[in-house]
Amino acid sequence: MPDSTVPPTPPVPLSALLAREDLALRRIAGPDDPGTVVHWVHTSEMADPYPYLLGGELLLTAGVHIPEAAGSGTYFDDYVSRIVAAGGAALGFGVAPVHDTVPRALVAACERYGLPLLEVPPQTTFSGVARAVWQLMAQARLSELRRVTEAQQSLASAASRPDPVPSVLRQLAQRLGGRAVLYGPEGAEIAGAGREPGGEARAALARLAEVVRPDRPAPPAGAASQTGSASRAHSTGPRPGESEAAPSRSALPVGPRPGEPAAARSRPAHRPGPASPAGPQPPTDPSRPAPTSATDTVSGTHLAAYALGAGHGFVLGVAAPGRAPGDHTIVSVAAVLLSLLTGEQQSGTGAARSSALVRLLLGAAPEDVAPLLGDGRRWVVVHARPDGEGVPDAVAASALGAALGSALVDPAGDVVRVLVPADGAPDPLPGWILGVSAAVDPGDWPAADTQAARALARARATRAPLLRHGPRPALADLVPSGEAAAHARTLLAPVTAHPALPETLRTWLSLHGSWDRTAVALSVHRNTVRQRIARCAALLETDLDDPDVRMELWFALRHI
Repeated sequence: MPDSTVPPTPPVPLSALLAREDLALRRIAGPDDPGTVVHWVHTSEMADPYPYLLGGELLLTAGVHIPEAAGSGTYFDDYVSRIVAAGGAALGFGVAPVHDTVPRALVAACERYGLPLLEVPPQTTFSGVARAVWQLMAQARLSELRRVTEAQQSLASAASRPDPVPSVLRQLAQRLGGRAVLYGPEGAEIAGAGREPGGEARAALARLAEVVRPDRPAPPAGAASQTGSASRAHSTGPRPGESEAAPSRSALPVGPRPGEPAAARSRPAHRPGPASPAGPQPPTDPSRPAPTSATDTVSGTHLAAYALGAGHGFVLGVAAPGRAPGDHTIVSVAAVLLSLLTGEQQSGTGAARSSALVRLLLGAAPEDVAPLLGDGRRWVVVHARPDGEGVPDAVAASALGAALGSALVDPAGDVVRVLVPADGAPDPLPGWILGVSAAVDPGDWPAADTQAARALARARATRAPLLRHGPRPALADLVPSGEAAAHARTLLAPVTAHPALPETLRTWLSLHGSWDRTAVALSVHRNTVRQRIARCAALLETDLDDPDVRMELWFALRHI
C-alpha cells in the first residue's frame, strides 16, 4: 500500500521558495541549508502544533497564539522545539495584523534549534505561499517525469546496440553523473562506465554488492560497520506512488526532543523516524532471502546496489555524487534491461541442456537430443555479426540470444551462432547483420549451419540487415542426389584440392560476378578474389563468362 503520509510529488527546495519575487519572503533566522526542502504548507495558530504535523511542512502562523508575556519565559523555546520534534521544515511568520515585527525571542529560539524562520510580508497571503509551493511542485514533477522518460528512451536505445551492456552502463552513468558497474556472479567487475569514485567508495560499493547477491557468504562479525556510514537494505523497491526524494522513515535520524537545542544538527528532509543501524547488514540466517537492493553513503558519494535477474548472481552497482528525484526510477529501468541482457533465456532448463551436451559428446544422434532443448521439432541456425567494427564479447552474444529467444549461443570469433526453434525465426535486429538458415530437422543441423554462414556472407556483401536461405523446388531436384553429387565431384575435382577456391567461386557466382561484394563477403581483398577466380577458370579449363558454364557450375556447387 502506498504511504499516505508521503505526497506523490517531489519536494520543493526552500531556496526556490525564497527566490520567488512575488512572495518577497525573507529568511531571518536558522541555517542557510540548500538541502532544506518543503513537502507541504500548513497554517496553524495552535500553541502546540506537534499533533497536527506530519513532517516536512512549512508551518505558517500570524502569532495569534502568542501570549503577551511570552518573551520573558520559555514559551518560544517550547514552541520551536515542538515544531522541530515533529519534523517541520521551516516556520513562516506573517507580519500584520497581529504583530508589526517578528518577535526577537522567536528569532533567537529558531537560531538555537536550527529551524529556518521566514518573514512573510503583509502583502503576501498564506494562501499565496501555499499556491506557490504547489506550483513549484508541479514544475518539479513535470521536470522529473521528462527526465525519467528521456532516460528510459536512451537506455532502451542503448540496449539494442551490438554492445548492449556497456552501452546501457554508459547511458546510466551519464544520466546520473557518476559510475555504473556490472558485477558478475563471482563478484568481479565485468563492465563499468563513468567517473571512478574514490578508493573508499569503490571498495564500499563492491561490499554493498555482496549484500544483495543471492549466494553471498555470511559476513564476518563487525563487517557491517566497515564503511562507517548509514546504509539501508530493501527487500523490495519503493512503494507505488512514493516520491523518489522521500526515503524510508527508518533511514532518517531522530529529531531532538522538546527543550533540546539543535543548532549543530543535520536537518532531515522529512519527518524523522527511528534511527537505522550503520553499515550494510545482510541477514546472516541462510533461510532468509537476500534483499534486492541496498544503499549507502560513503565520503559524500551515494551508493546503490541492485540484484539482477532471477538469482543468477549479477549485480548492478551505482555511485553518484548526489541523489536527485527520479534517480531510483532511472536505475530501476537500467536494472530491468540488464536483467534481460544478462539473464539466461530458457528454451529448456539448464539441466536439460547439460544433459543434451553430454549425450552428444557420448555419441547420441542430434534428433534424439533435440527434445531436451525445447518442444520445437524443426530449427533454424542464425549466424550474426555486429553491423560495424569490433568483435562481439560473451555478454553481447548472450544479449543477442536473449533477443532471439534462445540460450543456445556460440560466440565463435567474430561470428555468433544461435540455434533457434523454427517457430521463433528472427526479424532484423538493430546493430546486427543476420544470416538465417532454412528450417531443418535436428539431423540436418550441420547443413543448416552452412546455409546460415552463406546467408550471412551474402547479407554482408549486399548490406542487408538479414537474409534467409530460401530453398525451393527447381529443375536440379529432378536429378537424383547421388548422381548429382557424383557429377559435382567429377566436375569440380580440379578446384576442390584448394579449399578456398570452391567457396570463392560459389560466393562470386551468387553475387553475379561482383568483385567488390565477393571481397566483402569473404573478408579478403578484391585482388585476391580476382586471382582465385582466374585460378578456377584455369583449373577448370572453361570460360566463366559463359552463362551456361556458370549455370552448370552453380548446379555442381550446390551438391558439395
